[in-house]
Amino acid sequence: MRRASPTGTGTGTAAPARGSGRLAGVDAVRGLAVLGMFAVHVGPAPEPEGAGYLLVAADGRAPALFTLLAGFSLVLAQRTPDPAKRPDGWARRWRPLLIRSALLAALGVWLASLWPGILVILAFFAVYFLAAEPFTRLSTPALGAVAGVSVVAGPLLSFLLGPVFGYEASGRGLAPEAADLTGWSGLGGVLLELLLTGAYPLATYFPYVLVGMALARLCDVRARSAARRMAVWGTVAAFAGYGPAWLASHVFGARQRLLEAIAVHHPEAMAAADPVREVLSGQYGAVPSTSWDWLLVADPYSQTPLETLGNAGVGCALIGLCALAARHGTGARLLRPLTLLGAMALSAYVVHALVLAGPAHGAASWSAWLAFSGAALALTWAWQRIWADSPLRRGPVEHLLRLAAQGRGRA
Repeated sequence: MRRASPTGTGTGTAAPARGSGRLAGVDAVRGLAVLGMFAVHVGPAPEPEGAGYLLVAADGRAPALFTLLAGFSLVLAQRTPDPAKRPDGWARRWRPLLIRSALLAALGVWLASLWPGILVILAFFAVYFLAAEPFTRLSTPALGAVAGVSVVAGPLLSFLLGPVFGYEASGRGLAPEAADLTGWSGLGGVLLELLLTGAYPLATYFPYVLVGMALARLCDVRARSAARRMAVWGTVAAFAGYGPAWLASHVFGARQRLLEAIAVHHPEAMAAADPVREVLSGQYGAVPSTSWDWLLVADPYSQTPLETLGNAGVGCALIGLCALAARHGTGARLLRPLTLLGAMALSAYVVHALVLAGPAHGAASWSAWLAFSGAALALTWAWQRIWADSPLRRGPVEHLLRLAAQGRGRA
């Protein structure tokens, strides 16, 4: 999340991990996403050579993976065999959600105002959670259908509406800050950023939430067969997304047509080694609306239908593979550091943003990535050892959000 100025129907309950109700494989994937986020935020520029391929793999996929996992976990959290525990009525359904979303948005705006050198995603997550609630009421077939349609419809809507709001060629890719909330015009701009023109807008990132929700309904990853299906489905989806994008660019001439469009609308980018990447590097969460061929790319942060499908496929495959690994003693032990980190992903995100706003501002090296990753893995391990028998084991920020939304007695 870089930048800145720079049986398997899923009807059972979630398997508990040490009484926490969490799934170790899912948390491990989330922990992997945290390390990918660090790679993008404090690692060197992603270059397709040697160890640089690790950064290329993380670039653009870390926020997509976080967002897909948000939808997946949202469904897991709502599984309960006890009808008395199911939210009933408007207040029980919406009050905790509204409070949690408001706090997430406020936290995100505050962090962005510290100028940590990244585009803070938390305010966007607040919108995702609010938007997701009505979809939790859909049947599994309906949810799956909506998720599939959204992968195409969301990016297409963004592409078509960009020129309507004056964003045909540029101007996208911001995150709300406190200074943007000083007047009605600023509030309108923030709303537009959250829905359409920001770095992680609802139009192009909410499909990941819906896909994650559909996957959690369709596949109970506690079952070996379901985890295998996810690994296979994800691999197929990744090839179905990235493969056609490569063919369109290298075989069917889409890249050349894009270069022609860039020469007209972004002439300053023609001097770059890769003009297509240069244009996309200044516009996150969407592509320009200057040529239909932009919808055929799958570059990081382009958020086209093909990139969305490919990224969702990677996330699906990782969940399946980690769920399979977590079923075995050796695999579970190897995944344990990632599982602990993933269980505290929000706290890790907040702390890393604060560090980037202070002593590590502008860090961009392999040593910085190793330092952030090592510190995060060690500190989350130590935290959960110290607070093993306390609700605080979930992480300080996670615990505070739960207290605020549900009260101490239900945390």
